[in-house]
Order: sequence, then structure tokens, then C-alpha cells
Amino acid sequence: MKKLISVITIVAVSMMSTPTIASASLAKGQKIYKKKLRKYCRISGVRFARTHTQDEWEEIWDDGNFEKETYKICPKLKKGKIKKSWWKHIYEFAYEYGKGGSHVPKC
Repeated sequence: MKKLISVITIVAVSMMSTPTIASASLAKGQKIYKKKLRKYCRISGVRFARTHTQDEWEEIWDDGNFEKETYKICPKLKKGKIKKSWWKHIYEFAYEYGKGGSHVPKC
């Protein structure tokens, strides 16, 4: 009986923590945009994300052109200003708030 309760507890905790982990990179992407990109892009996070639909952002990411597209949107952004590990978080932010999405970022 104790094993069953332990298994149920582990499954329940893992199910509850999954959305938090998934949204963590989205929140981090929004924070990175606000602190590191917005002043170079000179547009709000909403306008940045809405330059493409969610499908377009996904295609850009899958083709490996996300960084290049960001530099197009933000021409004053200098190469190397954004850490390599941050790009996936910025993508999550752009994808989630891209055209066709139902959410609006707070930046």
C-alpha cells in the first residue's frame, strides 16, 4: 500500500511541475527580451513577436534562421550580445506571442 501511495505521489508531483518547467523558458525569454533586446530593437515585445505568425516562427527556428531573423528585426543589435543559451528562450517567447497566439506579453 505504501508503494502505491509513493507511486501516485510521484506521478502527481511530476504532472503538476511540468507546466512550470515549460513556462520557465517562456518567462526567461520575455525577461531577456525586455532587458537585452528591446533597447536595440526599439519595438515592444508584442511588436517583435507579432512580426511573424507562430507557424512562421516555428519554420524559422526549424530552418536554423531564428538568430538571423532577429538581427533583421533588430538591426542595431550587435552580434555576440545575446548568449547562445538564451536563443531558445527568446524563440519560446516569440513563438508563444506570435500572430495567431491568444496571449499578449507584458513588455
